[in-house]
Amino acid sequence: MPAQLQQFREKGPDGPIVMVNLLKYRERADYAPDRPEAKENLTGREAYQRYGAAAFKFVHALGGGIAWMGPQALVFIGGAEQEWDDVVCVRYPSRAKFLEMVSNTDYLAATYHRDAGLERTALLCCAAGSAA
Repeated sequence: MPAQLQQFREKGPDGPIVMVNLLKYRERADYAPDRPEAKENLTGREAYQRYGAAAFKFVHALGGGIAWMGPQALVFIGGAEQEWDDVVCVRYPSRAKFLEMVSNTDYLAATYHRDAGLERTALLCCAAGSAA
């Protein structure tokens, strides 16, 4: 098990959480040649939106939802490594519910769209806080 997942399992926050997704899209989606989508010439954003549509069904079924989403406007403090296309903050009722989702085989079957669409990403786990 990857160290970050183990740390999340053992030491992540109790109660509701918000996962902050930082997204940088590929110009063109990078699907494996044997995937039918490889012939569609999708943008990275379009590929990621396919993943997002599938993932949101699982988030909603677990009692979660999107707390906030939108494009990053600029980097105020930091360098080019902090430039992202979109930020999506997803609220989950608990760490256990998030882990339930990411271990679901039907959810995992859709993650190839995420991988094809993203140049890079970061996922930050936060305690839900008072505004969430």
